[in-house]
Amino acid sequence: MNEYPSKVLQEAVEAIGSLPGVGSRSALRLALHLLKQPSENIHHFSAAIDALADKVHYCKECNMISDTELCGICGDTHRDHATICIVESVRDVMSIEATGQYHGVYHVLGGIISPINGIGPGDLAIDSLVARLQKAEAPTEVILALSGDVEGETTAFYIYRKIEKFAGKISTLARGLGFGDDLEYADSLTLGRSIVNRQIFKPQ
Repeated sequence: MNEYPSKVLQEAVEAIGSLPGVGSRSALRLALHLLKQPSENIHHFSAAIDALADKVHYCKECNMISDTELCGICGDTHRDHATICIVESVRDVMSIEATGQYHGVYHVLGGIISPINGIGPGDLAIDSLVARLQKAEAPTEVILALSGDVEGETTAFYIYRKIEKFAGKISTLARGLGFGDDLEYADSLTLGRSIVNRQIFKPQ
């Protein structure tokens, strides 16, 4: 006999279990929880997931998730467009925005250089950053807001070498963050202070 009483249930469990950090038991528990909900709740849930695939865009300027071609941050004329904060992921943008201490714009790399994981410079949005700086009308400050581990430092150094001719100033977060800390796990106060007290980037 099949482990599941329903093939539909099995497929739902397998789909939920494909998410990171969700084991088979947790996936089954979540699927059974959904079954207890009114059908309109389940349809709303599935429609929201479908929309992720069909309606979400990446900003043509900074690679942030957006519902339109240009994200709300890049399209905001009140932001400081002469200051660009370089981050690894969309989650880092959300973490920095939560501090309320930064009023510039962003550039999302989509990862960091990690040879062990097969991620090289060509897999990241570095060329588009260089092109963005080349067409800037005024000297731009670039903040390298990457993690303080070896891979983050390697990525920061690589980017520094690529953009040093085009950026008016290159800075990095003040090290209120511990070595190897990810931005998304830093508390808002510490992260906010590290942005406000940022320092000139000095390649090692």
